[in-house]
Amino acid sequence: MDFIIQNVLNALQWGSFYALIALGYTLVYGVLRLINFAHGDIFMVGAYISFFVAGLLLSPTIGLSPAIAFAVTVPLTMALTSLVGVTLERVAYRPLRRKGAHRLYVVITALMCGLILEYSNLAVLGASRLKFPELLEKQIWHLGGVTLTNLKVLVIVTAILVFIFLQWVVTKTRIGMAMRGISYDKFAIPLMGIPIDTIIVFTFVLGSGFAGLAGLLFAMSYPVLEPFMGMLIGWKAFIAAVVGGIGDIKGAFVGGFLLGFIEVGVVTVFPSTYRDLFAFTILLLILWMKPTGLFGMPQSTKI
Repeated sequence: MDFIIQNVLNALQWGSFYALIALGYTLVYGVLRLINFAHGDIFMVGAYISFFVAGLLLSPTIGLSPAIAFAVTVPLTMALTSLVGVTLERVAYRPLRRKGAHRLYVVITALMCGLILEYSNLAVLGASRLKFPELLEKQIWHLGGVTLTNLKVLVIVTAILVFIFLQWVVTKTRIGMAMRGISYDKFAIPLMGIPIDTIIVFTFVLGSGFAGLAGLLFAMSYPVLEPFMGMLIGWKAFIAAVVGGIGDIKGAFVGGFLLGFIEVGVVTVFPSTYRDLFAFTILLLILWMKPTGLFGMPQSTKI
């Protein structure tokens, strides 16, 4: 029984990382019908930003305590990562959107932006891995045969709170109503006096900020950073968003945890080398049975 509970906790932690990144994918897609393939690399940028911010705050020059440094690092990381995401939107995506470029060109641009972020990091910082500083003292609790850490609890609770917050923003606020309106008909919304560019920037701020938060939490949990750390986890989070129903916040959240449980479940039975093979095969079967994802709705074309 302890073995099962331990694996459930591990799955919840990994599912939380996938869910936090998948929520950013689904936010942007829900508003723009754009799959921002650079989102996984924004997660990586967030991890590196948090590394430098935390290192500066803990340095003898400033000398903050780890707890205070953590409290300051979280909002700074989210703000700076949001700035990166908004810059990508302004420089790469907005010109194509205004020119009415085909969606395929926008997807290719997103892929190129991700590669630029990766190789810019590689060119500036080199290929050597960086060790993330300890921001929170690791506390380990032994409950029978189950091991639980404060970082694991922090990651899971953060993912749940972010989901609740985004669900509230999208369904209960005026700006959320505008976001849903743009996803329904982006040509009619400006005629109603809604600033579409402002709503899109807000969407990128939310998605990129929470990707940065995921990068910080991931770096604290697995304190080794490298330039390509966002590639695979970004693709997995995208697949989780698609399985859950891309464009639906509940779908991204559930899809992230579903992928986490599938991966951990596979590793408990088979060698770890089979993890991705079995996980993606199971997810493919889910999409085969329900192509719109678990919570997705069929898209109708307006004529």
